Amino acid sequence: MTTPIERVSLPLTSPLLIAALLFSTSACSNPATVNTSNNVPEQKESQTSKADMRTSDAQVSADKPEFTTKAVATFDEPWAMTALPSTDGKAPKLLVTQKTGELFIVDTATGSKTQVAGIPKVAYGGQGGLGDIILAPDFATSNAVYISYVEAGKGGDSNKFGAKVIKATLAGLGTNATTLQAITPIWEQSPKVTGQGHYSHRLLFSPDGQYLYISSGERQKKEPAQNMSMNLGKIIRLYADGSVPKDNPFVNDSNDIASQFWTRGNRNVLGIRFDESGRLWANEMGPKGGDEFNLIEKGKNYGWPIVSNGRNYSGTPIPDHDTRPEFEMPKITWTPVISPSSLSLYTAGSHNDFPALQGDFLISGLSSKALIVVSVDEDDSATERYRYDMGERVRSVLAVDGQVWVLEDGDGGRLLRLLPK
Repeated sequence: MTTPIERVSLPLTSPLLIAALLFSTSACSNPATVNTSNNVPEQKESQTSKADMRTSDAQVSADKPEFTTKAVATFDEPWAMTALPSTDGKAPKLLVTQKTGELFIVDTATGSKTQVAGIPKVAYGGQGGLGDIILAPDFATSNAVYISYVEAGKGGDSNKFGAKVIKATLAGLGTNATTLQAITPIWEQSPKVTGQGHYSHRLLFSPDGQYLYISSGERQKKEPAQNMSMNLGKIIRLYADGSVPKDNPFVNDSNDIASQFWTRGNRNVLGIRFDESGRLWANEMGPKGGDEFNLIEKGKNYGWPIVSNGRNYSGTPIPDHDTRPEFEMPKITWTPVISPSSLSLYTAGSHNDFPALQGDFLISGLSSKALIVVSVDEDDSATERYRYDMGERVRSVLAVDGQVWVLEDGDGGRLLRLLPK
């Protein structure tokens, strides 16, 4: 087993050994142990492909990129980050959210942080608070961003919660007095329910900028994932203004909620990203075992809570995906869990720090304290390619302009740049 790195800059080089196939603690918990299982599924023989070329330990050792880490800034319970446009290969400025309700602009060249004013009141607690942030497709001219956060119900429903998505403008960008203005509601989870888990609320625009995808967790209630009258446990597809595209798979004039759905049967999707071919992929936290990496396709049902490759927290079994062929099978499952918390795609830009990772996905891991690299092939197969022991729970990973940035989880979580070695 690889010894976890200390909180200093060290090269990460050694592949991890496969651990015993025992179920780990909940993917949503904060376990102290590090998950070291690679759990690489067997690949069927076929023509030479990226996945086939990476199945042996010898091959992995030969081309696994090495890196050191450079700490840039620290945060308290950071959750998401995105990069502002940069030119001429200059160090990017990142927008970083904290669950407690703060948004910062970070100058990665200096580590300085500028807090953005005007953030709506968030319901902080459990897994809830300020969530994701992405740039609007027309950001260059509008300075508009999309933000997700958790809000509480009103009056007698003040003990119920749900995710909300807004559009807003970053006024005063480039000054020390940036403010969120012109806030416009786009979407919200319905209904609000008790509990403070499984909001998901990841945001992503399609490559053409036309469609907004939102992951909506089932809020640890299970059944809503299959309920067509609730938008919990679904992946949502909307236009940028929040309206519903007429070609959504469940468009129904008498059911506005179902008209939002792109997929259903999802549990807790914390990473969504398009690959270079325009396919949409997502990682999803399983229960006790059974974390998933899925190809997200129009109208598909991913089976939760009817099927899962994990078990209930009580230990009672759940039928596996292969027992119910009407549900979409994951391309990868992990048991023990990796607790996937975000998803990014590595592509070269004005930098190309890790050319061997071109077109690969990067997954941040919480309980696994790992950075996981996943490769996908033209035949829609996927495999875990590499795993790096980061020594700390990793909340978010962002590949931008050929560089890789990582956010550690929790109080004092560091923003790290990965430097090729």
